[in-house]
Amino acid sequence: MATDDSWRLTHLGRLLGHAARRFDERVLQLMARDVEVPLALSNLAARAQVSAAHVHITRHVALEGSRLTDLALSAGMTKQAMGDLVDQCEAWGLVRREPDPKDARGRIVRFTPTGLAWLKAFQDAVAQAEAEFRAEVGDEVATVVAIGLEAYAGEWGASGPSPRRTRARVAT
Repeated sequence: MATDDSWRLTHLGRLLGHAARRFDERVLQLMARDVEVPLALSNLAARAQVSAAHVHITRHVALEGSRLTDLALSAGMTKQAMGDLVDQCEAWGLVRREPDPKDARGRIVRFTPTGLAWLKAFQDAVAQAEAEFRAEVGDEVATVVAIGLEAYAGEWGASGPSPRRTRARVAT
């Protein structure tokens, strides 16, 4: 067994995790200060009641609405865990559940007007956090990091893993 275990502090997974947490925390800080965010939500963000997990709702609900199963899949969460987040976000007025016009048994999660204001604040905060990242590491490094992460994310892309591709990869 190796005596040098410094690799545990510097491996790529750990660095990516820390960077993602730092980025999400900064986005939430910016949203907490955004005067366009409804006051109750701003206060929740300022008191750290809104977490990166809640950001999954913001990242993954399609503008036309999404089924809970699709939200869970795209966020890499269980349906039950996503349901709990949707319940909380529904209580905060960010989203609402509506009947699915294509499936009488199904429900669609949609942004409310308050949720759309939250989404706009999220977009602005992400842009600011990205600008801060660029300023800290330089444009060239930021561009290389973004290209590398896009290539590494591969099939996960912008909407999460494809269950068909994931099963195919496991089967081979």
